[in-house]
Amino acid sequence: MKSFLLILALHASISYTLSINHGKKLLIAETYLKDFYGLKMTETPVNKVKSSDPVVEKIEEMQKFFGLKVTGTLDSETLEMMQKPRCGVPDVHAFSVFPNRPRWNRYQLTYRIMNYTPDMTRADVDYAIEKAFEVWSNVTPLTFKKIYTEEADIMISFASGVHGDFYPFDGRDGTLAHAYAPGPGIGGDAHFDEDEGWTAGTRGYNLFLVAAHEFGHSLGLDHSRDPQALMYPNYKGDDPRQFKLSQDDIKGIQTLYGGPVIRPSKSPELPPKPTMKPDVCSSSMTFDAITTLRGEIIFFKDRFMGRKHPQNPKVSIDLISLFWPSLPSGIQAAYEVESKDQVFLFKDNKYWVVSGMNLLTPYPKNIYSLGFPSYVKKIDAAVHNPFTGKTYFFVENNYWRYDERSQSMDKGYPRQTSKGFPGVRPKVEAAFYHNRHYYFFQGVKQLEYDIFLNRVTQVLKGNSWFGC
Repeated sequence: MKSFLLILALHASISYTLSINHGKKLLIAETYLKDFYGLKMTETPVNKVKSSDPVVEKIEEMQKFFGLKVTGTLDSETLEMMQKPRCGVPDVHAFSVFPNRPRWNRYQLTYRIMNYTPDMTRADVDYAIEKAFEVWSNVTPLTFKKIYTEEADIMISFASGVHGDFYPFDGRDGTLAHAYAPGPGIGGDAHFDEDEGWTAGTRGYNLFLVAAHEFGHSLGLDHSRDPQALMYPNYKGDDPRQFKLSQDDIKGIQTLYGGPVIRPSKSPELPPKPTMKPDVCSSSMTFDAITTLRGEIIFFKDRFMGRKHPQNPKVSIDLISLFWPSLPSGIQAAYEVESKDQVFLFKDNKYWVVSGMNLLTPYPKNIYSLGFPSYVKKIDAAVHNPFTGKTYFFVENNYWRYDERSQSMDKGYPRQTSKGFPGVRPKVEAAFYHNRHYYFFQGVKQLEYDIFLNRVTQVLKGNSWFGC
């Protein structure tokens, strides 16, 4: 009798467990079809469907979209597909695919990062977002500019659960992010689930890959049925270093905005590169940029750099590429932040960061990420004050002040160089800091400037450091 009761209890337990598991599967399916295929909650529940029910039609629609066998039943392959991490944008919309899809009516768009995930450094987030936009600007006439205040076309944020747009996130895995089609207000905005593990690599969810997908929605693209496409709804976890935009994605975005604009070079015939080392003792010697690096003074000229220790009369001149092969020639500005063991190098609207002889990633970056306005096309000179943590950037007759600690441009700039630095006339062509003094280079002259007295203390020849 006891054994019969035990068998009966075990049978009841198994039946209850199977019922619970079946209920979970039905709930997963119902939620998925509601979120991504427009299933109405007032329709017949999933566990009471008939062959003609709308639920069957939604399951068939989902199976067809993903290239599964169209059965209309919740088989294991369909359920597995429903449980994969994916974008939160539905696979069906109320508007037609092409050509009446919402699009921006201009090519110059702005974006703003409202907050940062603690999973990654700010620099890695900035780089991932910048590169995600480049995926689309590389194949269209679109350009994207980061701004730091006011409302941008595309507002980017990280949030958990309910976050104010009626589409709450669901915790770890599941829905990773969502974005809105072009338009006013929330249109174009992209939201990323903070509960996910965001990364710059292949562990967790790669922010670049997810952001590039979401920005496709921000520009007006729907999901693609092509498993190789970036706009495929499910996260594939590919190596971002091997990423290549598919022809399906390119065709879609170019249908909305056209192909990239090919701009002719402003200098079709470039002057020949100098092959001779510069004569640092020439009376006409000038420098492109100067900085310190771990106690040495580094002078940049064309493709060359001179290294000089203040206490050593010897100077070595070598090709820049000998130390940093991927750096361009003609560095235009440079400065060292000794407390970080980093040197910042500028050319045109890009900058690189090195630590010793190591070129850091992810660089180069755009100078506008530092807070410069769009009309600044290049930096003439830069110098860092180790006492205040401020960096001064010189552009034509003006200068900006940047706070290295908060990584933001100080308010109230630009200002006139001649007013901020009495005795220094525009324009500054190179500058560096050494032993409580700035050294400003203007033509063949340099001005020694006491940072505490705030005045010029000496006028020297530009090549005086070389014992000329």
